[in-house]
Amino acid sequence: MTLTDERNAPEAPRNPVAGVHATARITAVDRGGVTTLPVLDGDGPFELRRLRARGTEARVCVIGAMSAPLGGDRLRIEATAHQDATLHLTSAAATLALRGTTSAPATYDIHLTVADRAELRWQPKPLICAAGSNLHQSWTIDLAPTARLVLREEQILGRTGEPPGHVATRLTVRRAGRTLLVQETEYGPGAPGWDGPAVLAAHRATGQLLVIDPAFETAPPTVQLFGDASDGCHAALTPLTGPAVLATAVAPDALRLRQLLDTARAAVPRPAPADGR
Repeated sequence: MTLTDERNAPEAPRNPVAGVHATARITAVDRGGVTTLPVLDGDGPFELRRLRARGTEARVCVIGAMSAPLGGDRLRIEATAHQDATLHLTSAAATLALRGTTSAPATYDIHLTVADRAELRWQPKPLICAAGSNLHQSWTIDLAPTARLVLREEQILGRTGEPPGHVATRLTVRRAGRTLLVQETEYGPGAPGWDGPAVLAAHRATGQLLVIDPAFETAPPTVQLFGDASDGCHAALTPLTGPAVLATAVAPDALRLRQLLDTARAAVPRPAPADGR
């Protein structure tokens, strides 16, 4: 018999990577001019709910079934709009990133695929990064040449009366296999210069609106500025190389940020698609 001295046994990790690993999958398919959802599969914190359709589009709401993302969580959403489908994704409430039981960051990856003549709108409620949270979020978007996309994101750094959490994001958009946009941002404790005058200064709400439409190739949007300097609100609407326009905004709070992005969205021209859809 061999006796083991527990004092000499390998020490267990002091800070194991814990957390929830979950993936939600959504597939939209056009059937005779009406978009259907043959795949609507969520687990962990993701509960997916069909909403009442509007016209030919399918609408899905992501409902948080538990607190997430927390430190160590690995969350992923995959959504595909097949040819001629129209898919609108939203959320029931703001996403609240919180400190977890581990110092490891939470990751939240969103993969969107949009086929020819399809349209996908990703318009969730804001992301709130609570004090002590650490989140890495990414979007990877692949578009066919005639696909259309509307993507809105809003980030609120800290709840009322508390310091901000940390969030790092990366947005990668490819159209017809070619890179259209790669953008990285980082805010909160540990991010260099994030609260300096060249980035957010005293603002704690920031967001952007990306609209991609092949009709912009013949009718491109123009540069526009919005906001009220006395109110601390600023937004810029800028055409990108390719049929796309990007609005970025900063504001003191979530309400004024949403108002800025709504104003920018209303200023984006909505030309009729070439195929009449």
